[in-house]
Amino acid sequence: MSQFISVFDMLKIGVGPSSSHTLGPWRAAQQWIEKLKKSSLFSTIDGIKIDLYGSLSLTGKGHATDLAVLLGLSGTDPEYIPVNDIEIIIDKIKETKTLNFNAEKAIIFSIENVVFNKDFLPFHSNGMTFRGFSKGKEISTETYYSIGGGFVIQETVETSSNTQINKQNFPYPINRATELEAYCKKENKTISDIVFQNELVLKTADEIDAELKRVWNTMLECMYIGCHTEGILPGGLNVKRRAFETHKKLIKDSTYKNEQEWITAIRGTEVKFREILKWVSCLALSVNEVNASLGRVVTAPTNGSAGVIPAVLMYYLVIENHEANFEHIKKFLLVAGEVGSIFKKNATISAAMGGCQAEIGVSSAMAAAALTELLGGTPEQCLVAAEIAMEHHLGLTCDPIGGLVQVPCIERNAMGAIKAINAAELALETNPEESLVPLDKVIDTMWETAKDMNRNYKETSEGGLAITVGLADC
Repeated sequence: MSQFISVFDMLKIGVGPSSSHTLGPWRAAQQWIEKLKKSSLFSTIDGIKIDLYGSLSLTGKGHATDLAVLLGLSGTDPEYIPVNDIEIIIDKIKETKTLNFNAEKAIIFSIENVVFNKDFLPFHSNGMTFRGFSKGKEISTETYYSIGGGFVIQETVETSSNTQINKQNFPYPINRATELEAYCKKENKTISDIVFQNELVLKTADEIDAELKRVWNTMLECMYIGCHTEGILPGGLNVKRRAFETHKKLIKDSTYKNEQEWITAIRGTEVKFREILKWVSCLALSVNEVNASLGRVVTAPTNGSAGVIPAVLMYYLVIENHEANFEHIKKFLLVAGEVGSIFKKNATISAAMGGCQAEIGVSSAMAAAALTELLGGTPEQCLVAAEIAMEHHLGLTCDPIGGLVQVPCIERNAMGAIKAINAAELALETNPEESLVPLDKVIDTMWETAKDMNRNYKETSEGGLAITVGLADC
């Protein structure tokens, strides 16, 4: 039985800075509350303790893991919470030493009740345990694992609530890239056509379109905010926002009032090679600067790699095809989501498990395949593009300085976006029958590389730049 992962599982709307360290723990808190209610224990809980383990502990402060847990326990949802409310809620918990549990009842709570344990749980690097007490007695103990991209599982449960099993009649069950390619060839359909037919089992056509528009509008808003916000990113590294100044130079004296007029304004700017490079980089940086400041982004497939896909899609809209419409955006997101799901099924999208190759590498592969379809490539060429993009990210480590999703993470999104465009162009000039490395093989290689990689280079901030460039240097 094949596992079905929806495009909307791969492209989730949430709050930064990390899908595995922020969005996942937030969702885990919500799942624990749901479990307490089903077992009729919620009403008796009068004390809470949370233990964070492994990577969640080692880089949790920089990723706001503790804050995410508190926000989840407070009954807020990362998809809809006004981002300006985040600081207000956290400050109130700290000042009053009280948690409004699921926005239903106040319980005594100290921020120190979130404990950072450096030990790693055996099942996954990103482990967390929620403990509920009643009159001093522990009555609930549940351990969850944030496995990347906002997906959350328990060891005794085969799949997360975000992942659906193919018990329904999906017309094209897909686990490997070869299966996707075979369906496209047999049905004479594009990748986006095949993916859309599968999504129709879960949603109506109108619902799919509405959700994809919401995803794209969130991406566009994120880029717009990032390009129009200056200052220093929070966290203590004193990283200056760069998208603002770059955008200012590129947009020149163009006038616009909203995001749609902004797209038109960008289309009217210079399109020399250097300007194109700068635009793509600027757009990628803008998203991850918003992400680093606890803004709202779309996991693609993670928060740390959220800038690649919107930057490449925007490149198509403002450089390649000025007549592009929602149908082009729809096709791009459907292809990107499906390619990402194949990586998740057969390898990982978690930097704590696979290093940054699992985040930026996968996002670059997703964007490359999607762009190739929009540029007229065949399904086979789309998969070649994804393979090329990942092949040249193999072995990329995750070594964030200070545990923050800032250095080198933000710049890596710009590099991943440029590589995706290059991979698409290379694939369009490639005869897939002459390609020596199939996508499935590079996915397998990425997973083997991940397993061989030293733990210090898997989002622990105990190796690489995180060690050679210490906080004292910043």
